[in-house]
Formats: sequence, C-alpha cells, structure tokens
Amino acid sequence: MSDSPITPAHEHGLEESKFWIYVQIAMLLAVITGVEIVGVYLPFAKTLIVTSLIVLSAVKFLFVIFIFMHLRWDKAFCTILFFIGLILAGGTMWALLKLFGADASRPLTAARNDSPPALTLPA
Repeated sequence: MSDSPITPAHEHGLEESKFWIYVQIAMLLAVITGVEIVGVYLPFAKTLIVTSLIVLSAVKFLFVIFIFMHLRWDKAFCTILFFIGLILAGGTMWALLKLFGADASRPLTAARNDSPPALTLPA
C-alpha cells in the first residue's frame, strides 16, 4: 500500500474537476469576448464603449494569467516580477503611441505647405 493519503482514483477525480473548471472559465472568456464584439456595434457614447472594452479586456487578462498561466499558485515574487514587466511594457507602449501617434491638434485633412504640388497632365 501507498503511504500517501491520496489514492490514484482520488487524483483522477481532482484532475477531472480541474478540467471542468478550465472549460467553464474558457466558456466565460468566450462569453466576455462575445459581449465585447456586440458592444462595439451598440449605439452608446464612445467613451462608455471604450471604457467597458478596457474593463472587460482587463478581466479576461486577469483570468488568463491567474488561472491558465497558474500565476495564482506561484510565489508572490514571481507575480510581482510579472506585473513589473507588464507595467514597463504598458508604459513603453503608451510613450511610443504618444511619440509617433497622430497629432490631435491638427486635422488630418488640412493641407500642408510642405506638400509637393499636384502633377498636371499636358493638354
């Protein structure tokens, strides 16, 4: 007999229950994705839609990292390192978007003085 209190049949039951938890979480993530897709086409204010999309994406992100990446069961130090990297990546992305993004103070259709003259065909 084995000295461990967990029998192989009991281990199989634990694996099966974890499998169904993963399936349920995957279904929840699919539903959240469906809500995001439908939400884009609803006639609400742009700020409300963007805010709700950010919140729903953050919820999906947290589910994935804590459940599927098993971050919930890792040491706290590993979690802190993960979030430091995430903050650095987000800050870098924000800085690059601000640096190379479109200038909001100038309309996109405004004619610029440094543009080359239009070519005309001879008659």
